[in-house]
Amino acid sequence: MNSLKRSLTFNDILMLAFSTMIGWGWVSLAGSWSASGGMAGASIAFVLGAVLCIFVGLTYCELISIFPYAGGEIVFSYNAIGYHAAWLTGWMTAFAYVGVAAWEGAALATAIDYLVEIPRKGYLFTVAGFEVYFSWLIIPAVTGSVLIFINFRGIKVSAVFQKVVTILLVLGGIIFAAVGTLKGDIANAMPLITDTKGVFMVVLAVPAMFVGFDVIPQATEEMDLPIRKIPGAIIISICLAALWYILMIITASFAAPASVLTGEGLSVINAVNYVTLYPLVGKLIIISAIMGILSSWNGFLIGATRVLYAMGKYNMLPSFFGSLHKKYNTPFFATLFVGAITIFTPVLGRNSLQWFVRASSFGTVITYFMVALSFVVMRYRFPDRERPFKLRHGLFVGYMAIVISLFFIVLYLPFGSSSLTGTEWTIVAAWVFIGVILYTCSMGRHN
Repeated sequence: MNSLKRSLTFNDILMLAFSTMIGWGWVSLAGSWSASGGMAGASIAFVLGAVLCIFVGLTYCELISIFPYAGGEIVFSYNAIGYHAAWLTGWMTAFAYVGVAAWEGAALATAIDYLVEIPRKGYLFTVAGFEVYFSWLIIPAVTGSVLIFINFRGIKVSAVFQKVVTILLVLGGIIFAAVGTLKGDIANAMPLITDTKGVFMVVLAVPAMFVGFDVIPQATEEMDLPIRKIPGAIIISICLAALWYILMIITASFAAPASVLTGEGLSVINAVNYVTLYPLVGKLIIISAIMGILSSWNGFLIGATRVLYAMGKYNMLPSFFGSLHKKYNTPFFATLFVGAITIFTPVLGRNSLQWFVRASSFGTVITYFMVALSFVVMRYRFPDRERPFKLRHGLFVGYMAIVISLFFIVLYLPFGSSSLTGTEWTIVAAWVFIGVILYTCSMGRHN
C-alpha cells in the first residue's frame, strides 16, 4: 500500500509555516489595518491574534505528540469526540485553507498588473465593480497549473520551491521596512488608536493571516525528524509571523497618512510611492509580494490537500480523496480538487479578496475551537495516555484556547460587533452545502 514519503526537515516545516502565514496579506492590507485601527490599535489586534494562536498552538503541540498522523485536527477530534465532530473539524479546516488559497490567483494578477499592465482583452462580466477580462484570468490559471504540477511531484519539491520564494519575500519586506521607517514621519501614524470598532475590524481579519502554522500537523507523516521537535516549529513560526505583521503595520503607519494608505491600489505600494520618488523601490516590493503570493498559495495547497486526503482515507469523504499518485505518492485527486478551485475563483474579480479573507477566518476559528475542545476532552477521558510532549498547566491552556476561540466566533456571527456580510455568509453556506453532499455520499463507509 502506498504511503506519504518522509522527507521534511525542521527548517523545511518552519519555513513552510512562516511563509504560508505571511504570504501576500501584508502588501495588500497592512495599510488599511493601520488606517482602520491606528498603528497601535492594529498592532494590538495582531498581538491578540498571536495570543489566540499560541494558546491553540500549544494544544496542537501536545496532540501531535499523541497522534502524529496526516490530517492533524481530524485525528485529534475523532479520538477525543467522535466521527461527526471530526468531519466538521476537517471540513472547516479545509475551508480555512481553500478560502485563503482561493484569492491567491486574483492577488497574483493584481500584483503583476502593477508591474506590467495586463491588456484588457475579452471582457466577461463585472463583479462588485471590477471588470473581469479573459486576459486577466490567464495568469492565475497558468500559475495554478504549475503549482498543481509541483505538488504532484512531492512535498520535498514543494518545500524547495517554498524556500526560494520565501527568501525573496523577506528581502522585499526588509526593503519596505528600511525605506518606510527611515523616510517616514511619526506624524503620519496619528492617531495611534482610532476607535473600538476600527480595532475590531482589524481583529476580524487576523485569524486568516495566521492560518499556516497548522499546516504543520497536516504534513506530520511526511516529516523526517523526531516528534519532540515539532512543537518548537509551531510556536516559533507563530511568533515570527506576529512580529512580521506588526513590523509591516508600523512601517506603513510611518510611511504615509491614512488617506494615502486607503487610496486606490495596494496600500503598501501607495506608502512606498508616497515616501520615496524612486519607483524602482515599489517594483521591488511588488516582486516580493508576488513571492509571498506563491509561497502562501503553495502552502495552502499542501495543507488543504492533506486534510482532504485524510478525510478520504478515514472514510469521511468519497474514497478517491484518499488516493495517492502511483509514482509520487502524493494526494492525487485532492490536489486536483483544491487546485481547480483556486484556478476558478479569480473569475469573481479582484474585489473578492476581502470576502474570502473574512469567510475563511470564520472557518479558522471553528477549527481552533474544535482542536482546543479535543485537547480538553483528551485530558479528561485519557489522562494516562502517553504524551511525548505534555503541557504544564495543560487544562488552563486548553480552557483559555476555548474561551478565546469562542470570543472570535461571536464576532463573526450576525449579532457580533462586526458580522460577516451576506456575500461572505453565502461563501460559507456554499462550502457547507458541498460538504453535506460529499458527506452523504460517503455515509455507510465508516467503520
